[in-house]
Amino acid sequence: MVDMIKNIKETADKIYKTILKKEAPELEMPLRSLQNVDYDPKKGFFELKGKMVMRTLSAGTIKTFAQTLLMMNESRKLVETDDIATKREIYYVSKNWGEAMFHEQPESDTVMDDIEAMFGVNREQLGYIADEHGGAVAGELIVIDKDPNTGKEIKIDCTKFGSGAYSIPSNVEHLEFETKAKFIIAIETNGMFERLNKHGYWKSADCILISMGGVPTRACRRFVRRLADAKRLPVLVFTDGDPYGYLNIYRTLKVGSGNAAHINQFFCVPQAKFIGVTPQDILDYKLPTHPLKEVDIKRVKDGMKNDPFVQEHKEWERALNLILSMGKRAEQQAFAKYSLNYVIDKYLPDKLKNEKTWLP
Repeated sequence: MVDMIKNIKETADKIYKTILKKEAPELEMPLRSLQNVDYDPKKGFFELKGKMVMRTLSAGTIKTFAQTLLMMNESRKLVETDDIATKREIYYVSKNWGEAMFHEQPESDTVMDDIEAMFGVNREQLGYIADEHGGAVAGELIVIDKDPNTGKEIKIDCTKFGSGAYSIPSNVEHLEFETKAKFIIAIETNGMFERLNKHGYWKSADCILISMGGVPTRACRRFVRRLADAKRLPVLVFTDGDPYGYLNIYRTLKVGSGNAAHINQFFCVPQAKFIGVTPQDILDYKLPTHPLKEVDIKRVKDGMKNDPFVQEHKEWERALNLILSMGKRAEQQAFAKYSLNYVIDKYLPDKLKNEKTWLP
């Protein structure tokens, strides 16, 4: 934390001295996009190539420049006082910044990401936490946490939540784990997670269930990564059979994103394998489908053209070409055509037995 405060102060001091010289100060940060990442399958995550963006103080950039400095100052205060703020709270804090205030939260989120990339840290180190739910956990897992007031160790048994589940906290770095489970299943929808949890699927399959609730939050991704690494557990991902599930949810969990390439090595799960609904499953199981939307088609074409992960794995290129030619997508819940618990009784057991049906 001392280093973070030091880095912020040194950056601010450099800008101040540049202004005193009557020169235009600059802020340098990595370009955050797929065009500036490399994918090495041996490492397992997107890395920055090195292209930088220079933000120079000018008439056109004065507001963004001021917002960046003001948010850096908020970070300094949070780190110095060992406090936290949600992304939404910081958006409202800016209402005290006069003409530099943010008018919409996406504006403040972008500046926060810029600062994160500029210092090469994650936003939690800057004192910021996400607003969204971090994910839910069920199964044979004991999470070892600490009482924030006393520092005393607390053991949380994920089998003891009745009809509920353990909620992943925003900060997971201090957590430790005890488990005898054989693998982790990360699930896209909370509805499917609830079904598997209600019927105790984690008992029969000897696994840990994690609900991602769509694109997994960074807390969820970090939790999965730390748990998988600590206990050397395989991670299997179960999503809908659509481009969003493939290229947003699964790809983000496994290798990260271009936008967050500066921290992907900490938040991705390179050992993950895809056991969700593949285009071939849609055909083999004769699932009810929905037509691909224009956004789906664009996402597939962009993925095949620009995504280093897709280009590296020909299995994914073939899968995306197949769903594009079909022009159809299917949801996890489509198996209810056969029975409500078909996923438990048939689909997942068959998948787990046949690794040839998995995607990398």
